[in-house]
Amino acid sequence: MSGRKTSNRIEPRFDQPSDDKLPSGFFVGEDDRVMPSRAKRTGSGKKQKAAAPRRKSEPSLDSFDSSPRRSAPKSRRSSRKRRGFFGVLRSAAYWGMVMCLWGGIGVVGIVAYYGAKMPAATTWTVPDRPPNVRIVSVSGQLVANRGMTGGEAIGLHEMSPHIPQAVMAIEDRRFYSHFGIDPIGLGRAVVSNLVDRRFGQGGSTLTQQLAKNLFLKPDRTIERKIQELLMAFWLEHKFSKDQILEMYLNRVYFGSGSYGVEAASRRYFGKSARDVSLPEAALLAGLLQAPSRLSPARDPAAADRRAQLVLAAMRDQNRIGENELSVAMNTPAVRAPTYWTGSEHYFADRVMEQLPQLIGEARQDIIVETTVDLVLQTFAEASIRRLIDAEGKKYNVRQGALVSIDGTGAVRAMVGGYDYATSQFDRASEARRQPGSAFKPFVFMAALENGFFPDTLVNDAPVKYGKWAPRNYNDKYFGNVTLTEGLARSLNSVAVQLANRVGPAAVVEAAWRMGIESNLQPNLSIALGTSEVTPLELTASFVPFANGGHKPDIHFVRRVTSSKGEVLYEHRPSVGPRIARADVIGMMNAMMAQTVSDGTARRAAFGWPAAGKTGTTQNARDAWFVGYTANLTTGVWFGNDDGEATKNMTGGSLPAMAWNEFMTAAHEGVPVAQLPGGWNGRVLSDIEDLLRRSPEQSQHTGSVEQPIPPGAVGETVPRGVGSIMDIILGN
Repeated sequence: MSGRKTSNRIEPRFDQPSDDKLPSGFFVGEDDRVMPSRAKRTGSGKKQKAAAPRRKSEPSLDSFDSSPRRSAPKSRRSSRKRRGFFGVLRSAAYWGMVMCLWGGIGVVGIVAYYGAKMPAATTWTVPDRPPNVRIVSVSGQLVANRGMTGGEAIGLHEMSPHIPQAVMAIEDRRFYSHFGIDPIGLGRAVVSNLVDRRFGQGGSTLTQQLAKNLFLKPDRTIERKIQELLMAFWLEHKFSKDQILEMYLNRVYFGSGSYGVEAASRRYFGKSARDVSLPEAALLAGLLQAPSRLSPARDPAAADRRAQLVLAAMRDQNRIGENELSVAMNTPAVRAPTYWTGSEHYFADRVMEQLPQLIGEARQDIIVETTVDLVLQTFAEASIRRLIDAEGKKYNVRQGALVSIDGTGAVRAMVGGYDYATSQFDRASEARRQPGSAFKPFVFMAALENGFFPDTLVNDAPVKYGKWAPRNYNDKYFGNVTLTEGLARSLNSVAVQLANRVGPAAVVEAAWRMGIESNLQPNLSIALGTSEVTPLELTASFVPFANGGHKPDIHFVRRVTSSKGEVLYEHRPSVGPRIARADVIGMMNAMMAQTVSDGTARRAAFGWPAAGKTGTTQNARDAWFVGYTANLTTGVWFGNDDGEATKNMTGGSLPAMAWNEFMTAAHEGVPVAQLPGGWNGRVLSDIEDLLRRSPEQSQHTGSVEQPIPPGAVGETVPRGVGSIMDIILGN
């Protein structure tokens, strides 16, 4: 530069007064960097030098000083108070929103966590309802429903309209308007629980309950509840409301072993859910709160009180009118039995035992067509119950059983005890008892097969084998008697002598061949029925006498089909193999017919050609009568489960009387038919053939415990030809 130019530069200084200005019009002072503080006193008590005066336009911080020396105006204090109250509200609202937000985030996180542990929703499927087994009679009438549910599934349009209305009224009044969960109902339940300080209401919808029943265990955990919600949403998306309600009503538990409305209706009212009335529907709906506790089989009064609450809820929601409410409220409480009642359930239980052998495991609803005739079943149950009610105390007897089988082996009726509701033990097919003299026909049959005849004479007298000395009833003996008379009078001496003659092994073989299945001991006491059998097998073993000597195929099931009509099993009826000669069957029928007409079973006679055998065990613990016509073979037993002795009851008393009542009713209107075979006496050539045989040839050896004592067994003919000829000629 050619000339020196004078500089106007101003150097910054910080020791100037605070009002020194910069050329730009700004200034820098102490008050612009730090908060002004109050004047401080020195140690001598004098005030320090005051700071430089501020311009009038600058606000003074002293106006905010809360020192008494400078108080705010009254209006400002009131405004500050108002701002404090609303400030608290604003703060509460703010923090409430924050907490709700974080709570929502937490809930979403928990749901996401437990939802991630579940299988993908695309794999979810509604599990099949456990199969129902519908058991029907020979005429198609319902006998029982069996299976885990105890009843078939029926459509929503099939069941009584009162049922869904009652269930929705008490369980889920907004079922058709919510989306799987009911916020209103849930909120009401929460408030109610808080007020009552107990968990009394759950707020679950029908959809949630169905989800729990279909997929989940009844655990009270957060995880289970969240899974229930997710699955409820899925159900609502996948199915219509009607479908959800139908699935629910067909699967929910109603107490007393009944799942679904059909099973419950059958259990409590003895009719289909199609025919349920309004008060009955209210009772069913009321059970859902506590099925076991409120079951009318356990507490009918509690069930009725709950049903009235349901009815009141239905009226409040205008689901029923005032008149309907009044009529339903005045309906008496249902008094259901503590268990299924009716002797047909013994039959149903037997069918269920055999079903796996016929079709394997049931994987779908099936219909089992059985052989039982419910009319005959009713007759059978009535005869057993009536006699125990009328004569039970007199004879000290509490139980009875009856089995009736036709000539093909089809079981037409079976009563397993006095009352199924109090005891489900089937005495007809499970209880093994000594048959007593009812076993003697097999002894006499073995004798006929070994050369004896109905008019063969045997000396009815006291006998003794080793230390065993069997005695006749009341120690009465009749001397020389025919086999027919010996069987008709049920003479123990004659039966034991015959068993000794033919051998116990021959008796056992004949019994097994005729249908006895139990283990039999081949000793002489077998003649008096000391080996135990069931009423079912003893009755079955008499069927060949009624059908001409053919072994029947004892069966309870005729056919099994699926609900769609597919045949899964079908019994093929057949005559059965011949197991006894026709002439032997004819002779046995002639002999046992004398038991009914003139012997120990005279009370059984009812006008038809009939035959049979009574039986009474030691100390009258068991009393039997097994008899037959050409139409039916029926066995009856009376006794006590604990083996307690009865009061002189015999097979010719209650058993014969029950047999008479049942068979009279069963044969009403049926054309009379004769028993197969027959025997009117032997021709002379038969006698002559018998006379040509030596005594040694007449005595068939077998597995006997001891040689025949002299005179213990009457010979086939009395000593001396003249004596037998006198008998033949009638002299």
